Amino acid sequence: MTTKEIKWTIFIITVIGNFIAMLDSTTINLGLYPMSQDLHVTMSMIQWVVIAYMLVLTVFLPFFGKLGDIFPKNKLYATGFLIFALGSFLNTTASCFALLITYRCIEALGASIMLSNAQAIIATIFKNERRGKALGINGGIIAVGGMSGPALGGILINSFGWHTIFIPCIPVALVGAYYSWKMLPSHVNRDKIFKFDFKGFLYFSIALFALLLAISEGHSWGWTSLKIIILGIITFVFGVLFYIRDHKINYPLINFEMFKIKTFTFGCLAVMTSYMAMFTNGILMPFFLQEIMRYNPFITGLLILPYSVTLSVIAPISGNLAGKYGSRYLTLAGPIVYIIALIIFTTFDKSTQMWQIITASGIMGIGNGLFQSPSNTAIITSVKKPELGVASGILALARNMGNILGVAVTITLFESFRKIYLDKGFAYDIAFLNSYHITMIFGIVFGIICFSLAYIAYKPPQNNFK
Repeated sequence: MTTKEIKWTIFIITVIGNFIAMLDSTTINLGLYPMSQDLHVTMSMIQWVVIAYMLVLTVFLPFFGKLGDIFPKNKLYATGFLIFALGSFLNTTASCFALLITYRCIEALGASIMLSNAQAIIATIFKNERRGKALGINGGIIAVGGMSGPALGGILINSFGWHTIFIPCIPVALVGAYYSWKMLPSHVNRDKIFKFDFKGFLYFSIALFALLLAISEGHSWGWTSLKIIILGIITFVFGVLFYIRDHKINYPLINFEMFKIKTFTFGCLAVMTSYMAMFTNGILMPFFLQEIMRYNPFITGLLILPYSVTLSVIAPISGNLAGKYGSRYLTLAGPIVYIIALIIFTTFDKSTQMWQIITASGIMGIGNGLFQSPSNTAIITSVKKPELGVASGILALARNMGNILGVAVTITLFESFRKIYLDKGFAYDIAFLNSYHITMIFGIVFGIICFSLAYIAYKPPQNNFK
Protein backbone atom coordinates (compact mmCIF):
# COMPACT_ATOMS: atom_id res chain seq x y z
CA MET A 1 0.00 0.00 0.00
CA THR A 2 1.12 3.56 -0.71
CA THR A 3 1.53 6.10 2.09
CA LYS A 4 -1.68 7.81 0.98
CA GLU A 5 -3.61 4.51 1.04
CA ILE A 6 -2.24 3.67 4.50
CA LYS A 7 -3.32 7.08 5.83
CA TRP A 8 -6.87 6.73 4.54
CA THR A 9 -7.10 3.15 5.80
CA ILE A 10 -6.08 4.30 9.29
CA PHE A 11 -8.60 7.13 8.96
CA ILE A 12 -11.46 4.77 8.07
CA ILE A 13 -10.66 2.44 10.98
CA THR A 14 -10.55 5.41 13.33
CA VAL A 15 -13.92 6.81 12.29
CA ILE A 16 -15.68 3.44 12.51
CA GLY A 17 -15.72 4.06 16.26
CA ASN A 18 -17.36 7.44 15.71
CA PHE A 19 -19.84 5.79 13.34
CA ILE A 20 -21.08 3.22 15.83
CA ALA A 21 -21.15 5.83 18.61
CA MET A 22 -23.56 7.95 16.52
CA LEU A 23 -25.53 4.90 15.40
CA ASP A 24 -25.93 3.95 19.05
CA SER A 25 -26.92 7.45 20.22
CA THR A 26 -29.60 8.01 17.57
CA THR A 27 -31.21 4.62 18.13
CA ILE A 28 -31.07 5.18 21.90
CA ASN A 29 -32.94 8.50 21.58
CA LEU A 30 -35.60 6.75 19.54
CA GLY A 31 -35.83 3.93 22.10
CA LEU A 32 -36.17 6.04 25.25
CA TYR A 33 -39.95 6.20 25.11
CA PRO A 34 -40.55 2.43 24.69
CA MET A 35 -37.84 1.77 27.31
CA SER A 36 -39.59 3.99 29.83
CA GLN A 37 -42.88 2.21 29.13
CA ASP A 38 -41.46 -1.30 29.29
CA LEU A 39 -39.26 -0.77 32.35
CA HIS A 40 -41.91 1.32 34.15
CA VAL A 41 -39.69 4.34 34.83
CA THR A 42 -40.30 8.07 34.41
CA MET A 43 -38.81 10.30 31.74
CA SER A 44 -36.58 11.79 34.45
CA MET A 45 -35.18 8.34 35.22
CA ILE A 46 -34.88 7.06 31.66
CA GLN A 47 -32.57 9.98 30.81
CA TRP A 48 -29.88 8.15 32.79
CA VAL A 49 -29.65 5.62 29.97
CA VAL A 50 -28.02 8.48 28.06
CA ILE A 51 -26.41 10.39 30.93
CA ALA A 52 -24.73 7.35 32.56
CA TYR A 53 -23.22 6.43 29.19
CA MET A 54 -21.95 9.94 28.52
CA LEU A 55 -20.71 10.42 32.08
CA VAL A 56 -18.54 7.28 32.02
CA LEU A 57 -17.34 8.06 28.51
CA THR A 58 -16.39 11.61 29.51
CA VAL A 59 -14.61 11.06 32.82
CA PHE A 60 -12.42 8.32 31.34
CA LEU A 61 -11.31 10.34 28.30
CA PRO A 62 -8.18 11.76 30.00
CA PHE A 63 -7.18 8.33 31.34
CA PHE A 64 -7.49 6.52 28.02
CA GLY A 65 -5.87 9.48 26.25
CA LYS A 66 -2.82 8.97 28.46
CA LEU A 67 -2.85 5.23 27.76
CA GLY A 68 -2.76 6.08 24.05
CA ASP A 69 0.69 7.58 24.56
CA ILE A 70 2.29 4.38 25.88
CA PHE A 71 0.25 1.43 24.55
CA PRO A 72 0.23 0.27 20.92
CA LYS A 73 -2.64 1.95 19.08
CA ASN A 74 -3.74 -1.31 17.45
CA LYS A 75 -4.18 -3.14 20.75
CA LEU A 76 -5.82 -0.18 22.47
CA TYR A 77 -8.35 0.44 19.68
CA ALA A 78 -9.13 -3.26 19.31
CA THR A 79 -9.79 -3.45 23.04
CA GLY A 80 -12.09 -0.44 22.81
CA PHE A 81 -14.10 -2.01 20.02
CA LEU A 82 -14.37 -5.33 21.88
CA ILE A 83 -15.56 -3.71 25.11
CA PHE A 84 -18.11 -1.71 23.12
CA ALA A 85 -19.33 -4.89 21.43
CA LEU A 86 -19.61 -6.64 24.81
CA GLY A 87 -21.63 -3.77 26.29
CA SER A 88 -23.92 -3.71 23.25
CA PHE A 89 -24.53 -7.45 23.54
CA LEU A 90 -25.28 -7.21 27.26
CA ASN A 91 -27.77 -4.41 26.56
CA THR A 92 -29.80 -6.83 24.46
CA THR A 93 -30.26 -8.99 27.57
CA ALA A 94 -31.12 -6.20 30.07
CA SER A 95 -34.23 -7.24 32.01
CA CYS A 96 -34.44 -4.25 34.35
CA PHE A 97 -33.47 -0.59 34.53
CA ALA A 98 -30.46 -1.17 36.84
CA LEU A 99 -28.93 -3.77 34.51
CA LEU A 100 -29.49 -1.55 31.47
CA ILE A 101 -27.62 1.31 33.15
CA THR A 102 -24.78 -1.05 34.17
CA TYR A 103 -24.39 -2.45 30.66
CA ARG A 104 -24.50 1.03 29.14
CA CYS A 105 -21.56 1.99 31.38
CA ILE A 106 -19.57 -1.00 30.06
CA GLU A 107 -20.38 0.08 26.52
CA ALA A 108 -19.24 3.62 27.37
CA LEU A 109 -15.81 2.40 28.48
CA GLY A 110 -15.19 1.00 25.01
CA ALA A 111 -16.39 4.21 23.35
CA SER A 112 -14.13 6.29 25.61
CA ILE A 113 -11.05 4.31 24.54
CA MET A 114 -11.75 5.07 20.88
CA LEU A 115 -12.93 8.67 21.12
CA SER A 116 -10.05 9.76 23.38
CA ASN A 117 -7.58 9.33 20.50
CA ALA A 118 -9.64 9.71 17.31
CA GLN A 119 -9.25 13.44 16.61
CA ALA A 120 -5.52 13.38 17.40
CA ILE A 121 -4.91 10.55 14.92
CA ILE A 122 -6.80 12.33 12.14
CA ALA A 123 -5.07 15.64 12.83
CA THR A 124 -1.65 13.93 12.93
CA ILE A 125 -1.85 12.04 9.63
CA PHE A 126 -3.39 14.88 7.56
CA LYS A 127 -2.24 18.44 6.95
CA ASN A 128 -3.91 21.70 5.88
CA GLU A 129 -6.66 21.19 3.27
CA ARG A 130 -6.56 17.41 3.61
CA ARG A 131 -7.03 17.76 7.36
CA GLY A 132 -10.17 19.83 6.80
CA LYS A 133 -11.36 17.34 4.19
CA ALA A 134 -10.69 14.40 6.51
CA LEU A 135 -12.52 16.03 9.42
CA GLY A 136 -15.37 16.84 7.06
CA ILE A 137 -15.57 13.24 5.84
CA ASN A 138 -15.42 12.17 9.47
CA GLY A 139 -18.46 14.36 10.09
CA GLY A 140 -20.17 12.81 7.08
CA ILE A 141 -19.50 9.26 8.26
CA ILE A 142 -20.80 10.16 11.71
CA ALA A 143 -23.88 11.55 10.02
CA VAL A 144 -24.36 8.29 8.09
CA GLY A 145 -24.38 6.55 11.46
CA GLY A 146 -26.98 9.03 12.63
CA MET A 147 -28.91 8.60 9.40
CA SER A 148 -28.96 4.82 9.76
CA GLY A 149 -29.96 4.89 13.43
CA PRO A 150 -33.52 6.26 13.33
CA ALA A 151 -34.69 4.23 10.34
CA LEU A 152 -33.01 1.00 11.44
CA GLY A 153 -33.97 1.55 15.07
CA GLY A 154 -37.56 2.28 14.12
CA ILE A 155 -37.84 -0.99 12.18
CA LEU A 156 -36.26 -3.02 14.99
CA ILE A 157 -38.33 -1.45 17.78
CA ASN A 158 -41.54 -1.76 15.81
CA SER A 159 -40.90 -5.39 14.86
CA PHE A 160 -38.86 -6.90 17.69
CA GLY A 161 -38.76 -4.49 20.64
CA TRP A 162 -36.24 -1.98 21.98
CA HIS A 163 -33.65 -4.59 23.06
CA THR A 164 -32.78 -5.23 19.42
CA ILE A 165 -31.59 -1.67 18.70
CA PHE A 166 -28.18 -2.57 20.15
CA ILE A 167 -27.60 -5.49 17.76
CA PRO A 168 -26.39 -3.53 14.66
CA CYS A 169 -23.42 -2.09 16.58
CA ILE A 170 -22.10 -5.53 17.55
CA PRO A 171 -20.87 -6.77 14.13
CA VAL A 172 -19.56 -3.30 13.21
CA ALA A 173 -17.56 -3.16 16.45
CA LEU A 174 -16.17 -6.67 15.89
CA VAL A 175 -15.06 -5.75 12.36
CA GLY A 176 -13.48 -2.58 13.77
CA ALA A 177 -11.61 -4.61 16.40
CA TYR A 178 -10.20 -6.99 13.77
CA TYR A 179 -8.95 -4.26 11.43
CA SER A 180 -7.64 -2.13 14.30
CA TRP A 181 -5.46 -5.03 15.41
CA LYS A 182 -4.26 -5.63 11.84
CA MET A 183 -3.82 -2.12 10.47
CA LEU A 184 -3.23 0.49 13.17
CA PRO A 185 0.35 1.28 14.30
CA SER A 186 1.75 -1.23 16.79
CA HIS A 187 4.92 0.59 17.79
CA VAL A 188 5.36 2.03 21.28
CA ASN A 189 7.26 5.15 22.32
CA ARG A 190 9.58 3.63 24.93
CA ASP A 191 10.89 7.06 25.90
CA LYS A 192 7.59 8.05 27.46
CA ILE A 193 6.91 7.07 31.05
CA PHE A 194 3.27 6.63 31.95
CA LYS A 195 2.24 9.09 34.62
CA PHE A 196 -1.41 9.52 35.46
CA ASP A 197 -2.93 11.70 38.15
CA PHE A 198 -5.30 9.20 39.76
CA LYS A 199 -6.10 11.58 42.64
CA GLY A 200 -6.99 14.35 40.19
CA PHE A 201 -9.06 11.88 38.19
CA LEU A 202 -11.01 11.00 41.37
CA TYR A 203 -11.62 14.69 42.17
CA PHE A 204 -12.74 15.36 38.60
CA SER A 205 -15.12 12.38 38.51
CA ILE A 206 -16.77 13.19 41.86
CA ALA A 207 -17.26 16.86 40.95
CA LEU A 208 -18.72 16.04 37.52
CA PHE A 209 -21.03 13.32 38.83
CA ALA A 210 -22.35 15.54 41.66
CA LEU A 211 -22.98 18.40 39.22
CA LEU A 212 -24.91 16.25 36.75
CA LEU A 213 -26.92 14.53 39.45
CA ALA A 214 -27.94 17.92 40.85
CA ILE A 215 -28.94 19.23 37.41
CA SER A 216 -30.93 16.13 36.49
CA GLU A 217 -32.77 15.69 39.80
CA GLY A 218 -33.15 19.31 40.91
CA HIS A 219 -36.71 19.63 39.63
CA SER A 220 -37.92 16.55 41.52
CA TRP A 221 -35.92 17.01 44.74
CA GLY A 222 -36.36 20.79 44.86
CA TRP A 223 -33.60 23.25 44.01
CA THR A 224 -33.33 24.39 47.64
CA SER A 225 -33.51 20.89 49.12
CA LEU A 226 -30.76 19.54 51.37
CA LYS A 227 -29.76 16.96 48.74
CA ILE A 228 -29.16 19.59 46.07
CA ILE A 229 -27.28 21.86 48.49
CA ILE A 230 -25.00 18.97 49.49
CA LEU A 231 -24.38 18.08 45.85
CA GLY A 232 -23.55 21.73 45.13
CA ILE A 233 -21.04 21.78 47.97
CA ILE A 234 -19.47 18.51 46.74
CA THR A 235 -19.21 19.89 43.22
CA PHE A 236 -17.54 23.09 44.43
CA VAL A 237 -15.13 21.42 46.90
CA PHE A 238 -13.93 18.68 44.57
CA GLY A 239 -13.83 21.07 41.62
CA VAL A 240 -11.52 23.39 43.56
CA LEU A 241 -9.42 20.43 44.73
CA PHE A 242 -9.09 19.26 41.13
CA TYR A 243 -8.07 22.73 39.91
CA ILE A 244 -5.45 23.10 42.66
CA ARG A 245 -4.17 19.57 42.09
CA ASP A 246 -3.84 20.14 38.35
CA HIS A 247 -1.71 23.23 38.91
CA LYS A 248 0.62 21.56 41.42
CA ILE A 249 1.82 18.57 39.40
CA ASN A 250 3.82 18.39 36.16
CA TYR A 251 1.60 15.72 34.58
CA PRO A 252 -1.90 17.25 34.96
CA LEU A 253 -5.07 15.45 33.97
CA ILE A 254 -6.20 18.50 31.98
CA ASN A 255 -3.55 20.95 30.83
CA PHE A 256 -5.04 24.34 31.73
CA GLU A 257 -2.27 26.05 29.74
CA MET A 258 -4.25 25.13 26.63
CA PHE A 259 -6.97 27.55 27.66
CA LYS A 260 -4.66 30.53 27.12
CA ILE A 261 -5.36 30.04 23.40
CA LYS A 262 -8.49 32.04 22.62
CA THR A 263 -9.54 30.01 19.58
CA PHE A 264 -9.18 26.80 21.55
CA THR A 265 -10.97 27.98 24.69
CA PHE A 266 -13.94 29.75 23.13
CA GLY A 267 -14.10 27.16 20.36
CA CYS A 268 -14.53 24.32 22.86
CA LEU A 269 -17.19 26.32 24.72
CA ALA A 270 -18.98 26.95 21.41
CA VAL A 271 -18.93 23.23 20.62
CA MET A 272 -20.30 22.44 24.08
CA THR A 273 -23.21 24.90 23.80
CA SER A 274 -23.96 23.76 20.25
CA TYR A 275 -24.59 20.24 21.54
CA MET A 276 -26.74 21.64 24.34
CA ALA A 277 -28.84 23.43 21.70
CA MET A 278 -29.08 20.29 19.55
CA PHE A 279 -30.17 18.08 22.42
CA THR A 280 -33.12 20.29 23.41
CA ASN A 281 -34.91 18.88 20.38
CA GLY A 282 -32.94 15.66 19.84
CA ILE A 283 -34.11 14.20 23.15
CA LEU A 284 -37.70 15.47 23.12
CA MET A 285 -38.60 14.97 19.45
CA PRO A 286 -39.05 11.16 19.69
CA PHE A 287 -41.33 11.67 22.71
CA PHE A 288 -43.33 14.33 20.85
CA LEU A 289 -43.75 12.13 17.78
CA GLN A 290 -44.71 8.99 19.70
CA GLU A 291 -46.62 10.40 22.66
CA ILE A 292 -48.43 13.39 21.11
CA MET A 293 -48.56 12.61 17.37
CA ARG A 294 -49.05 8.87 18.05
CA TYR A 295 -46.63 7.73 15.35
CA ASN A 296 -45.10 4.28 15.70
CA PRO A 297 -41.31 3.93 16.13
CA PHE A 298 -40.74 3.24 12.43
CA ILE A 299 -42.51 6.42 11.26
CA THR A 300 -40.77 8.33 14.05
CA GLY A 301 -37.41 7.13 12.80
CA LEU A 302 -38.21 8.20 9.24
CA LEU A 303 -39.28 11.67 10.38
CA ILE A 304 -36.01 12.15 12.29
CA LEU A 305 -34.01 10.87 9.28
CA PRO A 306 -33.85 14.22 7.36
CA TYR A 307 -31.60 15.64 10.10
CA SER A 308 -28.95 13.00 9.42
CA VAL A 309 -29.39 13.16 5.63
CA THR A 310 -28.71 16.90 5.43
CA LEU A 311 -25.92 16.63 8.01
CA SER A 312 -24.20 13.87 6.01
CA VAL A 313 -24.32 16.02 2.86
CA ILE A 314 -23.26 19.33 4.41
CA ALA A 315 -20.55 18.16 6.88
CA PRO A 316 -17.94 17.00 4.28
CA ILE A 317 -18.55 20.10 2.15
CA SER A 318 -18.17 22.50 5.08
CA GLY A 319 -15.10 20.63 6.34
CA ASN A 320 -13.45 20.90 2.92
CA LEU A 321 -14.31 24.60 2.65
CA ALA A 322 -12.94 25.21 6.14
CA GLY A 323 -9.64 23.60 5.14
CA LYS A 324 -9.37 25.94 2.14
CA TYR A 325 -10.86 29.22 3.33
CA GLY A 326 -11.04 29.06 7.12
CA SER A 327 -13.78 28.29 9.60
CA ARG A 328 -15.05 31.71 10.68
CA TYR A 329 -18.11 32.29 8.48
CA LEU A 330 -19.22 28.67 8.42
CA THR A 331 -19.16 28.44 12.22
CA LEU A 332 -21.27 31.61 12.41
CA ALA A 333 -23.75 30.40 9.79
CA GLY A 334 -24.30 27.07 11.55
CA PRO A 335 -25.92 28.41 14.75
CA ILE A 336 -28.07 30.85 12.76
CA VAL A 337 -29.47 28.01 10.67
CA TYR A 338 -30.24 25.65 13.53
CA ILE A 339 -31.75 28.51 15.56
CA ILE A 340 -34.22 28.92 12.67
CA ALA A 341 -35.06 25.21 13.03
CA LEU A 342 -35.58 25.58 16.78
CA ILE A 343 -37.92 28.53 16.17
CA ILE A 344 -39.97 26.30 13.84
CA PHE A 345 -40.10 23.60 16.54
CA THR A 346 -41.70 26.11 18.94
CA THR A 347 -44.76 26.15 16.64
CA PHE A 348 -45.35 22.38 16.66
CA ASP A 349 -48.68 21.05 17.96
CA LYS A 350 -51.06 18.14 17.33
CA SER A 351 -51.97 19.51 13.89
CA THR A 352 -48.36 19.71 12.66
CA GLN A 353 -47.95 18.08 9.26
CA MET A 354 -45.25 15.58 8.32
CA TRP A 355 -43.70 17.94 5.78
CA GLN A 356 -43.20 20.53 8.52
CA ILE A 357 -41.42 18.00 10.74
CA ILE A 358 -39.24 16.86 7.83
CA THR A 359 -38.36 20.46 6.88
CA ALA A 360 -37.43 21.50 10.43
CA SER A 361 -35.34 18.35 10.97
CA GLY A 362 -33.53 18.92 7.68
CA ILE A 363 -32.76 22.56 8.55
CA MET A 364 -31.38 21.46 11.93
CA GLY A 365 -29.05 19.02 10.16
CA ILE A 366 -27.81 21.73 7.79
CA GLY A 367 -27.00 24.00 10.73
CA ASN A 368 -25.10 21.32 12.59
CA GLY A 369 -23.25 20.28 9.42
CA LEU A 370 -22.15 23.86 8.80
CA PHE A 371 -20.83 24.25 12.34
CA GLN A 372 -19.21 21.02 13.57
CA SER A 373 -16.51 20.16 11.01
CA PRO A 374 -15.19 23.73 10.56
CA SER A 375 -15.25 24.22 14.32
CA ASN A 376 -13.27 21.03 14.97
CA THR A 377 -10.77 22.02 12.27
CA ALA A 378 -10.20 25.47 13.78
CA ILE A 379 -9.82 24.13 17.32
CA ILE A 380 -7.37 21.38 16.41
CA THR A 381 -5.25 23.64 14.17
CA SER A 382 -4.99 26.31 16.87
CA VAL A 383 -2.49 24.23 18.88
CA LYS A 384 1.02 22.97 18.18
CA LYS A 385 1.61 19.43 16.94
CA PRO A 386 2.96 18.08 20.27
CA GLU A 387 -0.27 19.25 21.92
CA LEU A 388 -2.65 17.56 19.46
CA GLY A 389 -3.35 14.64 21.79
CA VAL A 390 -4.22 16.92 24.70
CA ALA A 391 -6.30 19.17 22.43
CA SER A 392 -8.20 16.17 21.06
CA GLY A 393 -8.99 14.97 24.56
CA ILE A 394 -10.25 18.37 25.74
CA LEU A 395 -12.33 18.82 22.57
CA ALA A 396 -13.91 15.40 23.16
CA LEU A 397 -14.49 16.42 26.77
CA ALA A 398 -16.25 19.63 25.68
CA ARG A 399 -18.37 17.75 23.16
CA ASN A 400 -19.45 15.13 25.66
CA MET A 401 -20.06 17.69 28.41
CA GLY A 402 -22.40 19.37 25.94
CA ASN A 403 -24.15 16.04 25.38
CA ILE A 404 -24.51 15.35 29.10
CA LEU A 405 -25.61 18.85 30.05
CA GLY A 406 -27.92 18.99 27.03
CA VAL A 407 -29.77 15.86 28.12
CA ALA A 408 -29.86 16.79 31.81
CA VAL A 409 -30.93 20.41 31.28
CA THR A 410 -33.49 19.52 28.60
CA ILE A 411 -35.23 16.85 30.66
CA THR A 412 -35.06 18.99 33.82
CA LEU A 413 -36.63 21.99 32.11
CA PHE A 414 -39.25 19.94 30.32
CA GLU A 415 -40.29 17.94 33.41
CA SER A 416 -40.36 21.06 35.61
CA PHE A 417 -42.58 23.05 33.25
CA ARG A 418 -44.84 20.06 32.52
CA LYS A 419 -45.38 19.55 36.27
CA ILE A 420 -46.28 23.23 36.67
CA TYR A 421 -48.87 23.03 33.89
CA LEU A 422 -50.34 19.76 35.14
CA ASP A 423 -50.61 21.18 38.67
CA LYS A 424 -52.55 24.11 37.20
CA GLY A 425 -55.08 21.69 35.74
CA PHE A 426 -54.01 21.71 32.10
CA ALA A 427 -54.75 18.60 30.02
CA TYR A 428 -51.75 16.31 29.56
CA ASP A 429 -51.27 17.04 25.84
CA ILE A 430 -51.44 20.80 26.40
CA ALA A 431 -49.01 20.59 29.32
CA PHE A 432 -46.63 18.54 27.16
CA LEU A 433 -46.75 20.94 24.21
CA ASN A 434 -46.36 24.10 26.32
CA SER A 435 -43.36 22.55 28.10
CA TYR A 436 -41.91 21.43 24.78
CA HIS A 437 -42.18 24.93 23.33
CA ILE A 438 -40.56 26.59 26.35
CA THR A 439 -37.70 24.07 26.28
CA MET A 440 -37.12 24.88 22.60
CA ILE A 441 -36.82 28.56 23.58
CA PHE A 442 -34.01 27.59 25.95
CA GLY A 443 -32.44 25.73 23.02
CA ILE A 444 -32.57 28.98 21.03
CA VAL A 445 -30.78 30.73 23.91
CA PHE A 446 -28.04 28.05 23.83
CA GLY A 447 -27.77 28.61 20.07
CA ILE A 448 -27.33 32.36 20.56
CA ILE A 449 -24.62 31.72 23.16
CA CYS A 450 -22.91 29.33 20.71
CA PHE A 451 -22.98 32.01 18.00
CA SER A 452 -21.48 34.59 20.38
CA LEU A 453 -18.69 32.22 21.47
CA ALA A 454 -17.93 31.28 17.86
CA TYR A 455 -17.75 34.97 16.92
CA ILE A 456 -15.07 35.48 19.57
CA ALA A 457 -13.24 32.21 18.91
CA TYR A 458 -12.80 32.26 15.16
CA LYS A 459 -11.71 35.82 14.44
CA PRO A 460 -9.03 36.26 11.73
CA PRO A 461 -5.55 35.10 12.86
CA GLN A 462 -4.13 38.62 13.10
CA ASN A 463 -6.66 39.41 15.82
CA ASN A 464 -6.05 36.19 17.72
CA PHE A 465 -3.61 35.71 20.55
CA LYS A 466 -1.97 32.73 22.15
